[in-house]
Amino acid sequence: MAFHLEGPWLSTTGKRKGKKKFRNAEEARKARELEESWADLQKKWGIEQETKKRNRALTAPILKVAKPTHRGAEEPKIPSLPFTGGPCVKPEQKIYTGTKVKGIGTMHKSNAVPIFSDEEAVDISKMRR
Repeated sequence: MAFHLEGPWLSTTGKRKGKKKFRNAEEARKARELEESWADLQKKWGIEQETKKRNRALTAPILKVAKPTHRGAEEPKIPSLPFTGGPCVKPEQKIYTGTKVKGIGTMHKSNAVPIFSDEEAVDISKMRR
């Protein structure tokens, strides 16, 4: 899904150039002659593309990749705390035991509001958007 917004210029297929097309046979013949003369000139001066590439690759310096450094690579290992074996229990449920709050009302958009008197309950029930 990474390429779904890109245009046709970003393509992973068809990278090779197609066959050259010429207007007429005369231009095609001239192009072939030029290509042959260029190859002859390269051979004359001892410059062949494949050997040039091979020599460049053989004389290139060896690529050395640095070791990845991460936290703890040079630092000493600090052990974790030992297991105490103590239980992990659920806390007691909190329950309201007072007398001030009479209930919970919904004002609008799921907004919970505490109700302290009967008047507030009536007011909240009559409210509109």
